[in-house]
Amino acid sequence: MTKEQPLHDLLYADPSDIPAIAALFDAATADERYALVCSLTGRDQARLWDLCNGCTVELDHLVPAGIPEAQEVIHQGKNSLPVCRLFEKRFTRATDDGSLVYGYNEGSTRKFVGPGFFVAGMDDSEGTIGIDYYRVPPQGAVLPAGWPTVRPNEKGISRFVYAKMIDYLRRVSQHVSVGRAVRKGKVTNNYFVLCRKES
Repeated sequence: MTKEQPLHDLLYADPSDIPAIAALFDAATADERYALVCSLTGRDQARLWDLCNGCTVELDHLVPAGIPEAQEVIHQGKNSLPVCRLFEKRFTRATDDGSLVYGYNEGSTRKFVGPGFFVAGMDDSEGTIGIDYYRVPPQGAVLPAGWPTVRPNEKGISRFVYAKMIDYLRRVSQHVSVGRAVRKGKVTNNYFVLCRKES
């Protein structure tokens, strides 16, 4: 039996058991954990989002304490869209504001839709991290070497993909979080799951 089957069983168990789902992810190797994330369908992601209601993501989940300045932390992701489902969100702690993290989206679509830069921080209204595409790292921000040039999300094709959007996160396990997009203040049915790569 594969690990994917127990995950599916846990997702749809009655009553649900979030600690058991977290334990499954935590016990997996890095490769197994990412395989579990990739096994999740859009329906599974929506279910996981609902099950993790109230599970707060902190900044240290995105960029663990002790990571040097201007070093990126990669979270591999899968979304619920019909195409281009695999992607990465790359984060770095803001050196000018310890309550924020800067980042962008990496994947096969970046050359077409842009990097989708964002600023992530605690959203008091939601009680968890909001990945805010209304904002981008400010001019002069210290960013990791090799990152693309910062540009606003309201220009070009980016405005159809990232503009006026905030992704909210809920914690699943030590390395895994689940997100849902809110666009122009309206909740969408677009979900994604992120898996932090080992440093």
